[in-house]
Amino acid sequence: MRILRLFFVLAFLFLFRTGFSQQKSYRIHTLAFYNFENLFDTINDPSTNDDEWTPKGEQRWTSKKYHQKLENLARVVLEIGKPENANSPTFIAGSEIENRGVLEDLVQQPKMAMQDYGIIHFDSPDKRGIDVALLFQKKYFKPTSYANIPLYIYKKEFQNEELVSASGEDDDELVQNRYDNRVFTRDQLLITGFLEGEEIHIIVNHWPSRAGGEKKSSPFREAAGILNRKIIDSLQRINPDAKVITLGDLNDGPFNNSIKKALGAKAKKQEVPEFGIYNPFEEMAKKGLGTIAFRDSWDIFDQILLTQSLIKSDFSTYQYWKAGIFNKSYLIQNSGQYKGYPKRHSATEVGFSDHFPVYIYLIKEAK
Repeated sequence: MRILRLFFVLAFLFLFRTGFSQQKSYRIHTLAFYNFENLFDTINDPSTNDDEWTPKGEQRWTSKKYHQKLENLARVVLEIGKPENANSPTFIAGSEIENRGVLEDLVQQPKMAMQDYGIIHFDSPDKRGIDVALLFQKKYFKPTSYANIPLYIYKKEFQNEELVSASGEDDDELVQNRYDNRVFTRDQLLITGFLEGEEIHIIVNHWPSRAGGEKKSSPFREAAGILNRKIIDSLQRINPDAKVITLGDLNDGPFNNSIKKALGAKAKKQEVPEFGIYNPFEEMAKKGLGTIAFRDSWDIFDQILLTQSLIKSDFSTYQYWKAGIFNKSYLIQNSGQYKGYPKRHSATEVGFSDHFPVYIYLIKEAK
């Protein structure tokens, strides 16, 4: 009996040790997007409409408020992706950025400075001067090329100002020119580089706003989606296995034409065809989750989409694991008219943003 009992004990220990040794470990990187909402310095730029965000402007934007804003944003971006990933995001894509200077101030915040973030930024033709950019940890990612790709869209009728009316999101400039009528908006920023030796492509977006109404402005965002798809197609023609991540504030939800038709994004991995695009945020939208609220209605304007090459089950190279919305309690307004909304800047308090950040994890089996 003792021999039999000893046999079972030894067998259990063998199975336990074998099972434990078969547990796989993975390398993990967080990729995040955050609309920084009016990340302006206090200096008046005569070439843009930034007067509101100066000490004498409507917001009374002082140096003290500006530095509080930087401190707030640094706190958020360093916490995105935790606890699954103890490291701060390897990539932080952002929008509503006035210039490179504000990004340099942000990455020099005490805790962020330790992460040694690099900056990729171009000035865009947006009339307020707000741009998109990418921050990346230099020890993990080595950029090889980057370019700002302009979105050329035009208003057919001269001086029809419905699409640039004062709706609270008047970010896009209708140039009143009989021969042009171009709507100036943010460029799409394409970055190519190597994440620990693996080539990836990242496209950072801030698509045209809904100024003048969702329906009337929808063609502008559909044009942005078409341009985005063309960029992805060009990368896939060069390399059919190109790993492309497109992300940003799209000013449309996962069900809008700019994403469902122009990009052809799918909600389920099994539905994504070869060279297709997966949108993990569509299922979240179906559950009523959101990154931005308007008139007590939530939507997910901030999204991260991936090509089919990033959703495979073989984790010998970096692949998508899962996605999330970073909506911690301190980012939420807890009183007043906008209780429950993202905690943005107000007359009495420097907040965070009117958007919640979003993120994904990329993982690879460790050797």
